[in-house]
Amino acid sequence: MYQTTVQDRKTTEQMPPLHLQVRWWILALLFCVTVINFVDRQVLSVVAPVIRETFHLSNTQYGIIVSSFLFGMVIGEFPMGWLMDRKGARLGLSLAVLWWSAANALHATANSMVHFSVLRFWLGTGECGNFSGGVKVVAQWFPAHERALAMGIFNGGSMVGSIIAPPLIVALMLHLGWRMAFVIPSVLGVFWILLWRAVYFPPADHPRLSPAEAEYIRGGNGSSQAGGPTNQQLLRLRQTWALMLCRMLVGPVVQFYIFWLPEYLYRERGFSLKAIGAFAWVPFLFGDLGSVGGGWLAGYLMRRGVSLNAARGIALWLGAGLCLLSLVVSVAPSAAVAMTAVCLVLLGHTCLSANMFATISDVFQSNAAARVTALTGITGGLSGIAFPLVTGWVVDRFSYAPVFVMAALMPAAGVFVLFKMLGRITRVEG
Repeated sequence: MYQTTVQDRKTTEQMPPLHLQVRWWILALLFCVTVINFVDRQVLSVVAPVIRETFHLSNTQYGIIVSSFLFGMVIGEFPMGWLMDRKGARLGLSLAVLWWSAANALHATANSMVHFSVLRFWLGTGECGNFSGGVKVVAQWFPAHERALAMGIFNGGSMVGSIIAPPLIVALMLHLGWRMAFVIPSVLGVFWILLWRAVYFPPADHPRLSPAEAEYIRGGNGSSQAGGPTNQQLLRLRQTWALMLCRMLVGPVVQFYIFWLPEYLYRERGFSLKAIGAFAWVPFLFGDLGSVGGGWLAGYLMRRGVSLNAARGIALWLGAGLCLLSLVVSVAPSAAVAMTAVCLVLLGHTCLSANMFATISDVFQSNAAARVTALTGITGGLSGIAFPLVTGWVVDRFSYAPVFVMAALMPAAGVFVLFKMLGRITRVEG
């Protein structure tokens, strides 16, 4: 349970004003890079109707392209997590963003399913570093009662990127062609790297971190040993596997909506490309509200005396409950009702996700947080590889309805597994 002590209040009173507190500027940079990450990630889904017709790709072939990206994430997850934990997020995130920006730009040269699949694989090996690096930075810079809010804001960048992508990419595609729709967003990553290198340093070395803010951060995070547990030790912990299995069940759902929603609206609900650009971003606005709101909710409950375990549980189960509305989407009598259900699903999913990622930094110290995040990304990626393949096969042969049923039930299953294996949320020391 988080309780405000006399020392906490004194430290808070001595801190500089909010706009001069370094951790929030660091968080703003994490938010921005996540926006860029998801704009780059979603270019393909927005241009998919044009690419599929240009290169005569079936749902199954498109599913293979999407799965190639997720396979790349699986392969890249642990190397990226190791890089973040051992070399630090300053170098690690710089290299990850440069790597994925190059891959995204080169999509402009693709002319076949094989080309797109190879480049999506490359993109995935870099983009997975965004979350392992971000979770590590949040674990280093934020005390426990602020961590879910920080994760919600950071993760909210994924929804903002998804909001920006449809109108931005459609505009680029209509005026400059689909190939330039890949190139121009990639340039943003290069500018971000320059800013990150100029601003970011770890707390112990940051020249602008005040002693009061440093003490506030340390007081909420406890002690942390430099080396941390080995990879083998992490894999022997039930806490690691609880988080891995939870993300395996939860992760593919948002990927399904990111990669398949424009296609679903185009082919099943009769949306034009302009209509997709005008409306496909709306569910992701609700996702952003869920991400920040879910993080705020957990912190609010803890400040009111609710235990960490109970606060996370309330937010996680609330999110899983809203995800059940995926059952409504394919049977909705109108596009408006279907879109309303999708909006609430994404609100719930990001509420769940913000607290799931925050639980990693609740359970593991910053010397292991990036590697555990990477391990959860591997299991999430494995299920993410299978889900688009299943989606393409099922849609080609049946309809979207069975896929929406799976998307409804998997988040609740993930939360159940998490608490069944984890028990209570407590810190693993060492």
